[in-house]
Amino acid sequence: MSLKHILPGKLGYGTAPLGNMFRAIPDQEAAATVEAAWDHGIRYYDTAPFYGAGLSESRLGEVLSTKPRDAYVLSTKVGRVILDELEGGERDLGEKGGLFEHGNPNKMLHVWTAEATERSIEDSLKRLGTDRLDIVWVHDIAQDFHGDAWLSKFEEARTGAFRVLSRLRDEGVIKAWGLGVNKTEPIELTLALDEPQPDGFLLAGRYTLLDHGHALQRLLPLAQEQNVDMVVGGPYSSGVLAGGAHFEYQEAPQHILDKVARIKDITARHGVSVKAAALQFSLAHPVSAAVIPGATKPSRIAEDIAALNEDVPAAFWTELRASGLVSPAAPLPAGA
Repeated sequence: MSLKHILPGKLGYGTAPLGNMFRAIPDQEAAATVEAAWDHGIRYYDTAPFYGAGLSESRLGEVLSTKPRDAYVLSTKVGRVILDELEGGERDLGEKGGLFEHGNPNKMLHVWTAEATERSIEDSLKRLGTDRLDIVWVHDIAQDFHGDAWLSKFEEARTGAFRVLSRLRDEGVIKAWGLGVNKTEPIELTLALDEPQPDGFLLAGRYTLLDHGHALQRLLPLAQEQNVDMVVGGPYSSGVLAGGAHFEYQEAPQHILDKVARIKDITARHGVSVKAAALQFSLAHPVSAAVIPGATKPSRIAEDIAALNEDVPAAFWTELRASGLVSPAAPLPAGA
């Protein structure tokens, strides 16, 4: 089923920060942020076992379990099984080392087999306090976690997670499945398979104002051709577009800070907020079904709502394109 027919709106809430990404967040603040999202009408929530070793799911579930289940859409991910055993020392998280150092200390198995997929879903349902999931993403079968070994992980998922999720979709247990990754290649490979196809994909950080050229070369034309929808994760590029210091989950390098400064100069001239430019750009592509910025403070939710609805003049997009900050191949919002 098309994601556009499942998702309740263009703006969802990405709950990676609820897993104590970058910093330890008090439980009360986390709960207040989810409540703020609900109060502002957001009805799509995305999470994953990986986010704080189950912490994000548990925190999200504490709030959503008090809401009518038919009133919202929920997605989580498979690929990590959280154990009762505690982890000793630093976790090996590829390029994401230290990302959730403030999360739960439980050991995680990184596995995409059929058995692990079924267990992961069962565990997620318990942490989330719900009886069903709407969308399930196959998480992080890409180079950023596995380096040259990523193809073997992809094959494990192809013969495991992909088939389990296809069966669950066919049985009506879930509405849709796809890949949730930070790289385009695993999705391209999946769309080329002569097997049951995903309904969509969650692409994090690869279709933003700062980084979109590669996705436009192959992936997005292929997705458009096959009528496969995209949820855009990380629209603020790990926060650097929203006043933060991180890009790609690491300290932002100088060339990225320089690019952000150029974007901010143009937004200032046109009286546009950077958040509005970021969200509306990511949603302008025909395959974009929704965008899911993260937040750890209630006030951030209100900012995202305002950014989505902000009136951005066509002249802004024209100057942004002319400056070379946006690819000539990137669709721009209507009227630009």
